[in-house]
Amino acid sequence: MEIRVGEVPVHYVEHGTGRPVLVLHGAGVDHREAEACFEPAFEGVAGLRRIYPDLPGMGRTPAPETLRSADDVLDTLLAFADEVTDGAAHLLVGHSAGAYFAQAMAARRPAEVAGLALVCPLLPGLRDVPEHRLVAGSGEIGDEVFRSYFVVRTPEMLERYERYVAPAAALADESALERIGERWALTAGFAPAYPGPTLVVAGRLDSTVGYAAAADLVDRSPNASLTVVDGAGHALPHERPELLRALLVEWLGRVEHSS
Repeated sequence: MEIRVGEVPVHYVEHGTGRPVLVLHGAGVDHREAEACFEPAFEGVAGLRRIYPDLPGMGRTPAPETLRSADDVLDTLLAFADEVTDGAAHLLVGHSAGAYFAQAMAARRPAEVAGLALVCPLLPGLRDVPEHRLVAGSGEIGDEVFRSYFVVRTPEMLERYERYVAPAAALADESALERIGERWALTAGFAPAYPGPTLVVAGRLDSTVGYAAAADLVDRSPNASLTVVDGAGHALPHERPELLRALLVEWLGRVEHSS
């Protein structure tokens, strides 16, 4: 499906009916990775309309020259949310860079967001990022990108990478991402923090964004829970799907209780 937001035709897929849940993928991939990781987590949960857009410059969503910064991408995503939710209170879920935008969207419009889930979030003030190291499997399988992303390198993880992650690389508009990346910091910041039910999940061995900045969110967000997962890296949604599902189900219960 596709919705035009200003000059940007945003491509997306959706599943189910009920309260909208916007799920935002990370940089350099497209909706397929988020869909593969979060659809099993939401399986069996009734009353949720899960919406997976391709972010600008990735997948089948272009990034025209008018998009020149993260602020422009944020404005596009806010307008997209307006279109697909029709003003209904919705949930926001993001992985990596998707979590960066999800957090900003929730902070910008807290009254419209019923809950926020951030998985391996890219955040301002990254620090104490650990070195990348193998936890399980073989250090010899897969290509360099696979080995730099996964700390669990089993045939199953390689199959997931080759099916849901690698194909998106060919679709990424590298020039557009470079242009936007030159102004990657959101100028509006995230203050005040989103006050609603918040879930933060980080991998202890995440060599992309670490977990220290994610832990800081608990002090700033009044209704946030934090889980730092040992033996998982930036590919945590692939590497620890059962735990991710349990954490999301608990978070959905908190959202329902607060509604």
